[in-house]
Parts: sequence; C-alpha cells; structure tokens
Amino acid sequence: MKVSKKIKECSLSPMRKFYPSFLKAEKMGKKVYCLNIGQPDIKTPVEFHKTIKNFENPVLEYAPSPGIPGTIDVIVDYYNKIGVDFKREDVIITTGGSEALNILFTCILDEGSEVLIPEPFYPNYNTMIRVAGGMITPIPTSPHEGYRYAVKEKIEPLINENTRAIMVTNPGNPTGVVLTQDEMRVIADIAKEHDLYVIGDEVYREFVYGGEPLASMAQFKDIEQNVVVIDSVSKRFSACGARVGALISKNKELMGEAIKLAQCRLSVATVDQMAAAALYSCDEGYFKEVRDEYRARRDTCYDALMEIPGVVCEKPKGAFYMMAALPIDDADVFNKWLLEEFEDNHETVVFAPGSGFYTGGKGKNEVRIAYVLKQDDLKRAMELLKLGIAKYRKEVMGLND
Repeated sequence: MKVSKKIKECSLSPMRKFYPSFLKAEKMGKKVYCLNIGQPDIKTPVEFHKTIKNFENPVLEYAPSPGIPGTIDVIVDYYNKIGVDFKREDVIITTGGSEALNILFTCILDEGSEVLIPEPFYPNYNTMIRVAGGMITPIPTSPHEGYRYAVKEKIEPLINENTRAIMVTNPGNPTGVVLTQDEMRVIADIAKEHDLYVIGDEVYREFVYGGEPLASMAQFKDIEQNVVVIDSVSKRFSACGARVGALISKNKELMGEAIKLAQCRLSVATVDQMAAAALYSCDEGYFKEVRDEYRARRDTCYDALMEIPGVVCEKPKGAFYMMAALPIDDADVFNKWLLEEFEDNHETVVFAPGSGFYTGGKGKNEVRIAYVLKQDDLKRAMELLKLGIAKYRKEVMGLND
C-alpha cells in the first residue's frame, strides 16, 4: 500500500518532534523548561468561560458554514476600529488560522504553484502548501540583517509565471520582525504590479512593543482585491484551544470558492464560536497588560542571550518569539543532548531548532525561542541555555573557550 508523494514531502514539526526525548527527560526526573511551542501561559479572559457556562441551547446545532453571524460581526467591528472596512460577506469563520490557510491554499494553488515567503518561516506553511500542490519559494534573510526582507530587489527576481502569492507573517513567527508601513507598501506595490495575492498572517497583530499602531495589509485600499488576511483568537486572547480563526478578503471570487470548502467541512464548533465572540468585548486595558508582560519577557530573553559569547540576535519588535544563531554546530543535536544528556540540579531546557524553519538545510545553528513562560521560569530557562551551550561546546564540540 502507498502513501501520497505530497505527504512524503512534508516534515515533522520542529516544535514538536522532540516529544519522545522530552518524555525520556521527564522519566529521568528532570524538570524541562519549554521554550519550543508558542503556548502562552496568559490566562484566557473570563468572558470566554462565562459564555460556555451560560450556554443553554436545548439542541447543539450545526453553525452556519460561513460562521455564526454574531461572531462574524464582532470581527468586522474589530477591523473597522483599525481602519479596515470589511463587511460580513468578507469573512469565513474557520477552525483556527490553520484551517483558514488550508482553505486558502487549496483555492489558489495548482500543481507547481509557488508562494513567496520570507525564511525562516512557520514550518506548517510548508506542509499546508505542499498538500495543496504548491511549493515555497523562500525570500532569503539573515540573522546578521535582523531577518528583514521587504526589499524590492530581494523579492522581484524570485517572481515567475508560477508565482501565485506573497505571504507575510506580521508580526513575525519565528523572528519577531514587525514590518514598517513603508515595508508593507513595498510588498503591496510588488503584488499590485505582478497581480499576486498578498497573504497577511496577522494573528500576532496585538503584540507590538514599540508603540506602533495596529497594522494590516488590508489597510491598503488600492490592493484590496489582492489581500487575504488570516486571523485567529488563539494568540490574541490566549485561547489556542478554542480553535476559532477567520479567512478574510474582499475578493468575492476567492471567497465564493472558499465557501465550497467551508460547506464541505460543515461548520466550526458552535459553542467555541460563541465564546470566541465574547472575547472581543475585552477593552484596550487587557491588551496593554499583555503587551507589557511580553515586552518584559522579551527583554529578559534578549538580555540573557547577549551575555552568551558568539550569539547573533536582534531584539524582536513583536510577537513572542525570537530567532538566534548560537555558537554551536547543530541545533537539532544540541536540543536532543539538552534533553537526554544535560541537566543542572535536575533541570534542563528545550527550544525549537532553526533548520525546520528553512528550506534547503539552512539555519543549522539557529534556534527559535518562544518567551511564553513567567519571568522566574524564563530566567532559569535562559540560565540553563547558557550553561548548556558552554558544556556542549566543551564536551561535544571539543572546544576549550
């Protein structure tokens, strides 16, 4: 019996593939500080839980395939507040941002189609695009350049007859890069000139730390037919388990095709949609508090990294991740060694190796750190990383610093 060539071209998640080693470490009695998965420890707003507790419908019915109207309306209102004039018909509620992307790629990609994405990128993009028959054409970046990529001369030479879209994650996962308005305009102009979709994965929009106004690719009215926005409550409201996202676009032809897939999967969970809608009643005070917390965590991580000789890292401007080049030979080997061989007072740390965020074997000595732990745990995790690097360089790499 055979499996598909498409799935063979996909890889395991670099964030989750070390789970067997994690279990082994725990079985050995180690406490593991997890910096590998973007699972916030911020409490989900009480509005979500109240809605679930108060749900009393006698029959738990299917929701409409495009989404419950009330849930769509609060999302439309959210965008109206940041200057984007979406209508109800521009939104399809999805099972997390992941399903929004799966639906989108199925709608716009044929066999051999290409999507331009700056690398390093969220690894699941590769799986989603491969399964839809396409492939990623990476826009190269470097830790020495702060992973910035919105340069016309860097992007345009990559465009060919198979290119369907430019995709940006803003703020960025895994880099924490936040595009300036000028950089967003560069991407918008390229898409307009070459008649490409611009896919804005904007699930981290609220997490910007330099006082920048909330931004969306959909704010450029001259490319509104090109723009597709991916959104989700997962990170914005620390509600990853709710699995409520949205596919949003003013392109009526695209949305008319996307609804076919929305109907095929029937609907998104009714109760979760209703509870997710309640989250949007949170005021700006909630976001300010969360931003302040993540900013402090970012500073803790970055300051600790800067104390390690040989680390290359630029302070991220958003999201809750940072990419760093470490003074090691292989982050995959190092990560497994941390879990299975290293400990300090029966404690160790795990992160996401950088190579899984690239195509073509790049990023071998890079890591993604998710600063989603409370301050005391984060400080200890970074201390363990520093100790682990020093011991690994000596015992495994044979270096005497």
